Amino acid sequence: MMKKYILAGAFLATVTGAMAQNVNKLIDQKDVERVINTLAADDMQGRATFTPGIEKAAKFIESEFTNIGLQPMEGSTTGYRQVWAMSRSMQGKTVVNINMSGVGSANVYVQASASFTWDSMDGVTIIKETSDKNLRADMRTFAASGKKTLVLIDPSFAAQFKQMRDRAMAGGRMTATAKGGTAPAPIVYVLGPIEDVRSLEVTATIKSEEMPLFNVAGIIPGKTKPDEYVVFSGHYDHLGIAKGMAPDSIFNGADDDASGTTAVIELAKYYKKLNNNARTLIFVGFCAEEIGEFGSAHFATTVNPDKVIAMFNIEMIGKPSKWGQNSAFITGFERSDFGTILQKNLEGTDFKFYPDPYTKENLFYRSDNASLARVGVPAHTITTDQIDIDPDYHKVTDEVKTLDMANITAAIRAIALSSRTIVSGKDTPTRVAKLER
Repeated sequence: MMKKYILAGAFLATVTGAMAQNVNKLIDQKDVERVINTLAADDMQGRATFTPGIEKAAKFIESEFTNIGLQPMEGSTTGYRQVWAMSRSMQGKTVVNINMSGVGSANVYVQASASFTWDSMDGVTIIKETSDKNLRADMRTFAASGKKTLVLIDPSFAAQFKQMRDRAMAGGRMTATAKGGTAPAPIVYVLGPIEDVRSLEVTATIKSEEMPLFNVAGIIPGKTKPDEYVVFSGHYDHLGIAKGMAPDSIFNGADDDASGTTAVIELAKYYKKLNNNARTLIFVGFCAEEIGEFGSAHFATTVNPDKVIAMFNIEMIGKPSKWGQNSAFITGFERSDFGTILQKNLEGTDFKFYPDPYTKENLFYRSDNASLARVGVPAHTITTDQIDIDPDYHKVTDEVKTLDMANITAAIRAIALSSRTIVSGKDTPTRVAKLER
């Protein structure tokens, strides 16, 4: 372990000039530990959206931004918070008949923002989620499709389905739609070995209530290019509390994404001390990522995407990547030259950025960068997570004790150095192709 800590402090030692000295001095591992331990503590109650825990986390981030000296974003009337009303929807009584036979309520989960009835299969897309699929990733795709959908889930997903349904019924995972916006098309998930659907009837009761959501965002105005923005982001929400889990019931979300939120705070502190940014820097903690990326979707409506030069979204940097210490990967690497610029800026250091090795996981559209990438911004996520083998991902075991603080510190320092020519206005990444639907 001591060797790792030495590496974290020394990986930039080969870089000449004051820049490397600054980043090692200004991004301090002890402060990294302080911030992440606070965000991932049990008293944050898992930071689930619409809970006291998320409010407590937001207040902590606000206090950090205040101490750093960030300014609120233009147009904000609530300090650092971007507040808007959302409709929170929860599943009530639901009856599903397939092929004239009733499906047990424990095997049904509905995502919808209002009560609905289907009298037939007309207009309903039917999808079989086989055992070789990625259920979590595909759920986001279904939700984004805008189509009435029946998803038949292979029994091999039984444990994941139960966790998902239990969380929804307890209010921990809900469908949220913007106030006054278009309600999404209902999606009905059915667990079981159903080979063929010949007839379909669904009656679902959905309970809704208006609730506030809030991102926490602060800026450092640009010195010479104030109308060009560089965004540093992470999501501060997680999964909350689920009774009956082991070894405890709290989803602390230390890596996902207290580590990324910690990076945002440390980078804000770093750039405020340098105070030489040409472009305006926006530092934002997104809410509601875990229930559908609603925080970043709202944020995307508050900025002109043509003015956003780049987005550094940071998620899960708490453990070494598949390449080991001093490495991370960038999602959507091939979609712009963002990653190439970062690699160039790290030449002479021991830290390396790599293209995403998990392309089948569709990670580029599974995090908050997607909300801006869809409208053409070179918005990418930086992460170290070995998502194919991570034993703590979305588990109650995602606690600070599982993390490598040296890894987190090294990644934050590397992001600081690699972003410098974009922050200074020297480099402008190429745009990402807009997502056509």
